[in-house]
Amino acid sequence: MLVDNKEIIVSGRFLRTAMIKAEYYEWVDNPNSFITKVKAVKIKADLLTFLQRVTDKDYRYDFRLQWDSIAILPITTFENWWMRQINDKTRNMIRKAQKKGVEVRVIEFTEDLVKGIREIYNESPLRQGKPFKHYGKDLETLKKDHISYLERSDFIGAFYKNELIGFVKLVHGKGISNVMQIISKIAHKDKAPTNALIAKAVEICAQRGVPYLHYGVWSKRGLGDFKKHHAFERFDLPRYFIPLTLKGRLILALNLHRRLSERLPERWVNFLVDLRSRWNSLRMTK
Repeated sequence: MLVDNKEIIVSGRFLRTAMIKAEYYEWVDNPNSFITKVKAVKIKADLLTFLQRVTDKDYRYDFRLQWDSIAILPITTFENWWMRQINDKTRNMIRKAQKKGVEVRVIEFTEDLVKGIREIYNESPLRQGKPFKHYGKDLETLKKDHISYLERSDFIGAFYKNELIGFVKLVHGKGISNVMQIISKIAHKDKAPTNALIAKAVEICAQRGVPYLHYGVWSKRGLGDFKKHHAFERFDLPRYFIPLTLKGRLILALNLHRRLSERLPERWVNFLVDLRSRWNSLRMTK
């Protein structure tokens, strides 16, 4: 369903929550008007949620909110990032890619690129201990998945002997660029292609005068360490909730709108993540 030319999706069973499908790439600049339009289309949801634009520093609206933690890299110049924001170990990983023969460059969105992306995606059905949602997709589906925001995107490829071994889709917005997708082949992990892709993304943002690079949610463990090593910082962003039904009002009043993972102690979450990874690995190797 489209509202203000933004695709709205609804998730959840007991509590049905409506949200903009492309969060971080599309924003609600006039919340009262947007809420009125959502209610007018009588969407089947109990709650509406949306994020405040990343470049806003303080919460602005008088709605129920909670704070989402995302990963943001402040950028002035590439030289400053290279010399002051990252450490020797990270710089050496980026140099390693070049020494190993990895070439990183901006590429056009073509049929050949989509084929290369499919090869990367089909390398393994698991990524970070979870079933990989892009595994096994056909070319036409992958093309539709990646053609969004084409007019304001850069695709950066990492190549080894003319083979695409990693890529990043960088989507540029108002005052911020977003890492929409970044992935490399596991078989070429020793060549540090993902480190080199991040460096190229920072270089492009610096050249464009973009002050912030956004890379998903604030992560912990392996991916979180990777982000911190490349100078990404935790940035807390207001997420607003608006009840659309009586049930939604009750859920908000009882503070039951938060995901279970947000209410559990961190050690429990870590235990469950490890358990899930082991179970998925065992299941996929049978």
